[in-house]
Amino acid sequence: MYSWHKKQWDSIMKRQDALPHAFLLRGRDGIGKHDFAVSLSHALLCRQASDNQQACGQCPSCNWLKEGANPDFKLIAPEEGDDSLTKKKASRKSQISVAQIRQLYSYLSLTNHQTGGHRIILISPAETLNIASANALLKMLEEPPPNTLFLLVASQVQRLLPTIVSRCQVLDLSAPAKEDAINWLKEQGLQNADVALEYAGGAPLNALRRQGQFESNVQLIIQLSLGAKLEPFTSAPSFLAIGMEQAIDVIQKWTFDLVNFKLVQHLHYHSQQVNAFQALSKNVDLGLLLRFQRSLVDVKRSANHPLNNEMQLENILLHYTRVFNG
Repeated sequence: MYSWHKKQWDSIMKRQDALPHAFLLRGRDGIGKHDFAVSLSHALLCRQASDNQQACGQCPSCNWLKEGANPDFKLIAPEEGDDSLTKKKASRKSQISVAQIRQLYSYLSLTNHQTGGHRIILISPAETLNIASANALLKMLEEPPPNTLFLLVASQVQRLLPTIVSRCQVLDLSAPAKEDAINWLKEQGLQNADVALEYAGGAPLNALRRQGQFESNVQLIIQLSLGAKLEPFTSAPSFLAIGMEQAIDVIQKWTFDLVNFKLVQHLHYHSQQVNAFQALSKNVDLGLLLRFQRSLVDVKRSANHPLNNEMQLENILLHYTRVFNG
């Protein structure tokens, strides 16, 4: 549990003897929602929690959780599997399957291991439930088993069935204040914490997780700052080297700030490059820039499709250079 979520933590702990059957923990990506849910699970299952309501880390329940073998805790997340397009093993599937949810029926039919204690089902990220798995979960939420707490973690609540949301008690987890986030990142040893946090959109865990990516992005940002002078065919390999999805993300953030600066003279991700945006905005065609920005959304959706990525990136960068008047 991170310090910026202490208020929400204390709120739950004050009423842990009268908890709802389901919490929906919602908030932006990269602020620690999943970690909050895991810490909460540990604390509620701990047999000898400390005075500040933190798990002791030493009792049998805590040790079982460390080993991933606590019988009163179940994590439901997208499974690892084969990508049908590339035939290569994917790091994870994009959805939680209905089979995973249906397996809960037999699990929930068993008696809790700890008499009178909680049994916790953590579903994260909940927005990866598909229609079938969401409907199967809904039936459980409509008739929840006793002494069972469902914890749903979501960054994109709009992708959840409204009926699921309505059957959960919503707990909003916010991002930390900028100064608090920067101080925390510095404690983790992150260099240029303020710049990295800005590029991560104010999400400290994303800034920390992507610190290596941020360093490689700097060279790409320099190339984008060339505007019409960027050489698409010589620059494309540099973008491709960081992966198609990340390359598109870099271009999207740069384009977002270019549109923003052109309209309201504000930068969201690149405040250190204000001089570059001042120069570029003088020569950019706003109509072409907005069309280019919309096209990137479609490209992002197919970023992992087995296309000729280098040719695709060359085309994207060529279109980027053409949004400038010269």
